[in-house]
Amino acid sequence: MHFGLYLLRVCSVPNVNQPSYEVPVPTVKIASFNLLNYLEPPMAYYDFQNIYTLEQWHKKQAWITRFLDKNQPDIIGFQEVFSSESLQSLLEKAGYPYYAVIDSPTVIDDFIYRSPVVAIASKFPITEISTVTADQQAATLLGLHDFHFSRKPLRATINIPHIGLTDCYVTHFKSKRSLFDDPLPSTIVPSDTALSRFAGQRLGSWGSAMLRGTEANLLLLAILKQRESSARPMLLMGDFNDELSSSCLEQLIAGNVFGMSDSDIERLIGYYRLYDSWTLFTQNTEQATLSRPPTHYFGAKSSVLDYILLSQEFNAQYRGSLFEVSHYHTEDKHLVNSSFEEDGYSTDHALPCVTLSLRC
Repeated sequence: MHFGLYLLRVCSVPNVNQPSYEVPVPTVKIASFNLLNYLEPPMAYYDFQNIYTLEQWHKKQAWITRFLDKNQPDIIGFQEVFSSESLQSLLEKAGYPYYAVIDSPTVIDDFIYRSPVVAIASKFPITEISTVTADQQAATLLGLHDFHFSRKPLRATINIPHIGLTDCYVTHFKSKRSLFDDPLPSTIVPSDTALSRFAGQRLGSWGSAMLRGTEANLLLLAILKQRESSARPMLLMGDFNDELSSSCLEQLIAGNVFGMSDSDIERLIGYYRLYDSWTLFTQNTEQATLSRPPTHYFGAKSSVLDYILLSQEFNAQYRGSLFEVSHYHTEDKHLVNSSFEEDGYSTDHALPCVTLSLRC
């Protein structure tokens, strides 16, 4: 699709005569934000009973505004967006003149919404937006044909002060929910039995893991190809729905190449790598033993599902880097010390916020 027309349809860009945003201090703040069913009433999410009351919706809107006021991120990657126009309006009032979305949710029965999308907001100009598509030839090599992401990833090129045009990606990988809900066919195992349920859940969970891992690696391939063609800094943020150390996702930050020497890897591969911002923060501040706060809780189990990954331009270990990760904050009060009056309609994820400081 022609870029100019696409931008007009999905991205709010101020008048060209409007002065560009100026950074008062040499820092840039990045946040990833899972909104949890962001859908304006009277529409319903997933089921006809899931409709916010006006009071609940206003509380959710107020909570988001408080987060923005408190943390002041400059760039935010959003997941679980149903009501894009409402989000854009809220963000404009909060001081974010640039907004982009490249997809729309599925609507059934006129008012029930499924398949939320990702979006991005920025205080800095968004100069280009694009849907990230899977390389079908690479997918075929993996034994998959006509592969598509469960949720379309977004790439926005943002003109960040001091560093210039930067490719910013937002993603929401496939969840751990079983790939299929129906019982296994009776030709595989006897239906309506404990064995059928057990085997079905095992296969369904593995199917989700395979899809999540494939999404991660095909997204990484698209990021690497864009890096090669644009030579721009890059960052990836989103809800990964798994630990970064898992077998599904570990390739996102892997730096090893079989058969290549360490010196060649450092010289040739660092340019293409993505680095976990938490790791960069603990290395830069010499707090390697610091415990990483979870971003999600399920019963008694906690995990880190939300990440911000950065290219070497933000890695203080790289001599040519322009920025370094000077602070890492996980906004989690609404999960660990919540007040229903304030946090009742917030989100079920904690929100990672990274501060990048210009290196002297």
